[in-house]
Amino acid sequence: MVELDGKSLSLNEIKRVCHDGEKVSLSEASLNAVRASRKAVEKIVAEHKTVYGITTGFGKFSDVTIDEQDVHDLQLHLIRSHACGIGNPFPEQVSRAMVLLRLNALLKGFSGVREVVVRRLCQMINMEIHPVIPSQGSLGASGDLAPLSHLALVLIGEGKVHYQGKVMPSKKALEIAGFEPIQLKAKEGLALINGTQAMTAMGAVNILEAEQLAIQSEWIAAMTMEGLRGIIDAFHPAIHEARGYQEQITVAERIRTLLAGSNLVTKQGEERVQDAYSLRCIPQVHGASWQSLNYVHDKVNIEANAATDNPLIFENGEMVVSGGNFHGQPIALAMDFMKIAVAELANISERRIERLVNPQLSDLPPFLSPSPGLQSGAMIMQYAAASLVSENKTLAHPASVDSIPSSGNQEDHVSMGTIAARHAYQIISNLRRVLAVELICAMQAVEHRGVDNMSPMTRKLYAACRKVVPTIDEDRIFSEDIEKLAIWLKESGFEWNTSLHRTVLK
Repeated sequence: MVELDGKSLSLNEIKRVCHDGEKVSLSEASLNAVRASRKAVEKIVAEHKTVYGITTGFGKFSDVTIDEQDVHDLQLHLIRSHACGIGNPFPEQVSRAMVLLRLNALLKGFSGVREVVVRRLCQMINMEIHPVIPSQGSLGASGDLAPLSHLALVLIGEGKVHYQGKVMPSKKALEIAGFEPIQLKAKEGLALINGTQAMTAMGAVNILEAEQLAIQSEWIAAMTMEGLRGIIDAFHPAIHEARGYQEQITVAERIRTLLAGSNLVTKQGEERVQDAYSLRCIPQVHGASWQSLNYVHDKVNIEANAATDNPLIFENGEMVVSGGNFHGQPIALAMDFMKIAVAELANISERRIERLVNPQLSDLPPFLSPSPGLQSGAMIMQYAAASLVSENKTLAHPASVDSIPSSGNQEDHVSMGTIAARHAYQIISNLRRVLAVELICAMQAVEHRGVDNMSPMTRKLYAACRKVVPTIDEDRIFSEDIEKLAIWLKESGFEWNTSLHRTVLK
């Protein structure tokens, strides 16, 4: 069980909760902070103070004072009116992550919600009641208002949820679970929706998947090296230490480990003096992508423990300050950076695919066909990979360079961070399928060279993948093979065990 305290949630714990279904608990210290901040809100209402979002309207209506008897209705109207999400829903895993991150933020004790609200969010996670949240409609400042409003609807018994393997009305799910809808009180609606948890939840899922794919890309590239009789000298540690980037050094080291004992790789001058860049520069290109992924990992980890609503309550309610922590710019830039990094892993993978299938670039059978001319083999698989990397180039255009004013020009600069996160997810999905194509082609190539000559580690990968996709001895519907292998890559995973300093194939 993962204990939440509002300040120490890690990406590994997010994975355990959102991927592995682990339950959560609430630390007593965080609950004390929640209780203290709630007292501050109740005092503000009782003393008729003018505080944004508690006794005033929202956005452009911040100068409209709300009567004490209407502050509860204010929160209800806020949630309903802001639930303007559009399009297909986020994956259920992302929805679960949104609930987790919103709960963790409220536990910091700066938001002024009641204990019943955080306990209900905790119950939703532990009973796997996941809101159905449309994925489009957020500007990424004032936070993810539309997506988080669909999350907040569940607490009041409105909207829809995933529960017990079905999509059903929230009210029905709450009844089955034995809960009553919550009547939101002063500030609680605003505290639930004013934040970056949609883009950050999507970003957390993105970085976890991207890191896994980056490791997988190294395994697959190593097998391609064998299929193309690549030159191992390019991975000599002296080359990479001479440049100094740790990520580049580490990628080269992992490739050397993966290829240790291989009789298929060659030495400089044995067959040729130098390989093409897509082989020779694997550490430089993959290493640069790892630099970006490390940056993204850090920023998502910070945001997962951030107070991102407005206003925030400090010093036991003596200081209530309106600010802009809801602005998603840090995550928007990180997601755009990730898009480029992941797209580059697909770009270089597709170039390796071309070298595997093009008879002018290797001595392998043309297009790895079992009967060149009569059968096309992997010819159109390369087309498909090329299409995906081209699509990635469009998706990689930075969303964060755009802004459009909203709320009567009060909110005149926005991040578009949620758009960046959604596009990053699509690029990651495209990369996985490009890598599936490379893996299919690499397996055909090493069969031609002799599987017994592979390194022990790449042979292990080969054996695992041949259980998913059989050898190409005749043309077939390769779309099915690509999808099966992409699913296997997503569900099986690879780990780099740093304590043992070796790669482990699950």
